[in-house]
Amino acid sequence: MFDAALTPTRRAMLVSMAGVPVLLTACAETTESGGSGGSDGGGGGTLTVGTTDKVTALDPAAAYDNGSSTVWTQCYSYLLNTSIGSEDGRPEPDLAETAEFTSDTVFTVTLKEGLTFANGNELTSEDVKHTFDRQLAIADPNGPSSLLGNLDKIEIIDDLTVEFHLKEAGDQTFPYVLTSPVGPIVDSEVFPADEVLPDNEIVAAEAFSGPYKITSWKINELVTFEAFTEYKGLFGTPATSSVVMSYYADQNNMKLDIQQGNIDCVWRSLSATDIADLESDDAVAVHEGPGGEIRYIVFNFDTNPYGGKTEDPDPAKAKAVRQAVADLLDRQAISESVYNGTYTPLYSYIPEGLPGSGTQFQDLYGDGSGGPDPERARKRLEDAGVEIPVSLSLQYNPDHYGNSSGDEYAAVKNQLEADGLFAVDLKSTEWVQYSEDRVADVYPAYQLGWFPDYSDADNYLSPFFATENFLVNHFSIPEVDELIATQRGTQDPDEREALFVEIQDLVAEEISTLPLLQGAQISVSTAEVQGVTLDSSFKFRISPISK
Repeated sequence: MFDAALTPTRRAMLVSMAGVPVLLTACAETTESGGSGGSDGGGGGTLTVGTTDKVTALDPAAAYDNGSSTVWTQCYSYLLNTSIGSEDGRPEPDLAETAEFTSDTVFTVTLKEGLTFANGNELTSEDVKHTFDRQLAIADPNGPSSLLGNLDKIEIIDDLTVEFHLKEAGDQTFPYVLTSPVGPIVDSEVFPADEVLPDNEIVAAEAFSGPYKITSWKINELVTFEAFTEYKGLFGTPATSSVVMSYYADQNNMKLDIQQGNIDCVWRSLSATDIADLESDDAVAVHEGPGGEIRYIVFNFDTNPYGGKTEDPDPAKAKAVRQAVADLLDRQAISESVYNGTYTPLYSYIPEGLPGSGTQFQDLYGDGSGGPDPERARKRLEDAGVEIPVSLSLQYNPDHYGNSSGDEYAAVKNQLEADGLFAVDLKSTEWVQYSEDRVADVYPAYQLGWFPDYSDADNYLSPFFATENFLVNHFSIPEVDELIATQRGTQDPDEREALFVEIQDLVAEEISTLPLLQGAQISVSTAEVQGVTLDSSFKFRISPISK
């Protein structure tokens, strides 16, 4: 869930995951800061991190965006997590002492002894069950509960042991799900079982168990973190005990502040030209990490032209409109004109570097080589009986995916209108309202970006195309549901990759979403800052950073 800046030849590839560890066992961990879980301290001074990324909610059941997840990463713990600097993204015990499949459909987790929240409440198996039960009970349309689609129930065995009972056998992805935005463990004595808890109440209750606790909170303005000295998780003692996260409305001001040393580090989102400029500035360091971000257009199957709840519903015409949009897009032109090649064209749902990545949108649409084909689009529309020009309402967000979104979607509008086939009503909405509107059928077609929850190709399929998907765009194909379930339980890597391709072939025909671009992780720090690590977890962790 981030803005990227890498040239095509230098762009880091995604890590390919193969298999799931049968047994995950906690061991003494040492981070780059040299600390170990549960010890006192952390370096002196205050580290200041700047970002333009907006936070939706501090409650992990109420949001599914990178800005919120970045905060959760610092102040909550997970049963499993990914070690700092990991090259393969493999889950390791965080709060867990051990974690293993004890049958084809049961994943058993035993917690470490003596775990507590920052408020002194004990952290036990009751909190674990409560965490995941409330995710499913609340099922917030902007939350991550869709990641738990294969979870049937949770049983408490004793104070330290829980069993996750799965609907489908052999789910290779489940340990990774526990590291994802659905996985932060919350305090059962603080968080209600069936409703979202306001941010200020979470902060007041000190309901945190991560490397840091939040000591002051002003959403999307300023957050203050202090090291939680009783933390016993994977990352050890933070290298810096006091951290301030400062939120910027204008990326230009953030760039100026990092250049002048007014802040120590930047995480999202500077423009491609900003990054290119900063790479030649000796006062700062530009840090690059494995890619995984994608940018795409979502179609709402109820409200897009000729959709199910429009005045003139017609599935064949609706499909022709979506396909004609695909025929007219020129991804390479957007990559070069808007992002100076720092984002690259994406022609499949699974990005380059993961098993199953393909070229469906290059092969099926446009001129067959990635370029637009207006005549093909026109014929498609005429054959379906679609009135030309097609009126299309297209929405984008100016503050969550970087300032360049305006230029990106202006380019999309120009490409669709260039040959008179579409009349595009292009509008923008700020993120807080945008995140509510998009799940309320307000936007027939709209921008989203995706920042992977874990390094597995499934994370680019299940959340989008299963019937109960986080897009809430009314897309459903039973055959796709079956294939998604099958690939999760398939052990053979080649067979699983073939299923990834089959799923994408089916969905690329329907175009529930339309992939545009692929990017990578970027952070900028002052030259004296140490420990910035962007890895295959796709999480920004503050705990190893010092100055």
